[in-house]
Amino acid sequence: MKKLLKKEMSLSASLLTYLFILFTLMTFIPGYPILMSAFFVCFGIFQSVQFSREDNDILFSVLLPVRKRDIVTGKYLFAAVIQMIAFAAVAAFTALRMTVMSGFRPYTTNALMNANLAYLGFFLIICALFNTVFLGGFFRTAYYFGKPFVLFIVVTMIAIFIAEAMHHVPGLERIDSTKPNLIQLIILCAGVLIYAAATVLSCRTSQKRFEKIDL
Repeated sequence: MKKLLKKEMSLSASLLTYLFILFTLMTFIPGYPILMSAFFVCFGIFQSVQFSREDNDILFSVLLPVRKRDIVTGKYLFAAVIQMIAFAAVAAFTALRMTVMSGFRPYTTNALMNANLAYLGFFLIICALFNTVFLGGFFRTAYYFGKPFVLFIVVTMIAIFIAEAMHHVPGLERIDSTKPNLIQLIILCAGVLIYAAATVLSCRTSQKRFEKIDL
């Protein structure tokens, strides 16, 4: 599996996937839906799927002395590694905004979501949507990715809208606080659980689908 992951990260990956991790810097933009950073990180992973599809990477991988299900696992591991690198960067940037930069006027008067624990939870949920909707959809055929990606865009935009609107609901104002609180911690924990469960379940479902595909 280590060799498959190395292949994914060195041969199958598009350079754009790594460059798009820089979109995590959007965490610092005030007055902007910063959850779009998660979308662009996932869009970078999409570039690698597209790149590998055009290079017949799936067919090449099938010819290797590995199980078909391991090929799927390799793709999911690659996506998870990129997402966790991005999450670590977002967590570091969020820590800066919640401490050193918490008193900056552009952030204290920000009408949109602030960078806090809830933001980190929502970030993971967006990544979970990508792994479920896009990767899961792609491995229905292991070739067509247009429809799954469009569906991911639609679902993600709805999720971002809901996340941005939540702190405007009476009683949920603390979601947007720059100080950690219980409701933010609950959202973060929920994000961790949703990401882990959705990714594992999607990977197992994709393995079963891929094994039935006649390439």
